Amino acid sequence: MTVQALEIKRSSAAMWGTKTGLREKPVVSKYIDTTTCIGCKACEAACQEWNDLKTVATHQEGSYQTLPHLDADFWNLIRFNEREVDGGLMWLMRKDQCMHCAEPGCLEACPAPGAIVQYANGIVDVDPSKCIGCGYCSTGCPFDVPKFHKTTGKMAKCTLCVDRVEVGLEPACIKACPTGCLQFGSKEQMVAMGNARVSQLKGAGFQDAMLYDPQGVGGTSVVTVLGHGHPEWYDLPRDPHVPLLVRAWKSILRPLGVLAAFAAVIGVFGHYATYGPKEPPEGDGVGEGRTK
Repeated sequence: MTVQALEIKRSSAAMWGTKTGLREKPVVSKYIDTTTCIGCKACEAACQEWNDLKTVATHQEGSYQTLPHLDADFWNLIRFNEREVDGGLMWLMRKDQCMHCAEPGCLEACPAPGAIVQYANGIVDVDPSKCIGCGYCSTGCPFDVPKFHKTTGKMAKCTLCVDRVEVGLEPACIKACPTGCLQFGSKEQMVAMGNARVSQLKGAGFQDAMLYDPQGVGGTSVVTVLGHGHPEWYDLPRDPHVPLLVRAWKSILRPLGVLAAFAAVIGVFGHYATYGPKEPPEGDGVGEGRTK
């Protein structure tokens, strides 16, 4: 990988939307092959270590899964799902993390200027210095990824190791994976790799194998090979979309609010220009009372 300069494409609560005039650069992408994942959790350990995240108490709920769900101090989780397929029991394992959507619902929902940014290389990140901890980003995310940190009062999620990518390194989880089920490169390269793997799986009898890159969010920077064409079996939404109310607030309600504020200011100046400053009525005694 080459060095990826962190140019911001767009940020939350920005007035003018996507920035134009950015240098052309490839969108980076992570490839996940659920059919070759062995559930070793090396990626979980690497993520915790590299990002200096605190230890989170595990929960035993009759599964090998470390936690029931992602946490503000646990950004990368291997999900273990038992499914009965063709009369036999199968473990369907999937690496759960931020999907880094091309049209991120978290960014759309966030009301704090610059708290969530999308870089030109596709990575979506949270700026803790600007985050107000309102949690609206969670309501906008169809994958239920951002989590509230009770200690810092901020939202947190996977950054796709943006600090490593910036200097030309692959994310820590990919570096630690022993089976090669995790790969990193440009979106074009990873999609091509995923499609080739899907074709291979179909030739081996997995007729409903698919590449999960949902277009309802504009595609994702995390593309996932599923051996079975049922995303819900892997705790993934089949057709994720940014909630309609989130889009409405950004595209309709917020602009109307800005226009209303602008109209109020124009009205104040218009009233002043038409009627002048307001003067107290003559002889009301107010001035005399104050001088006595």
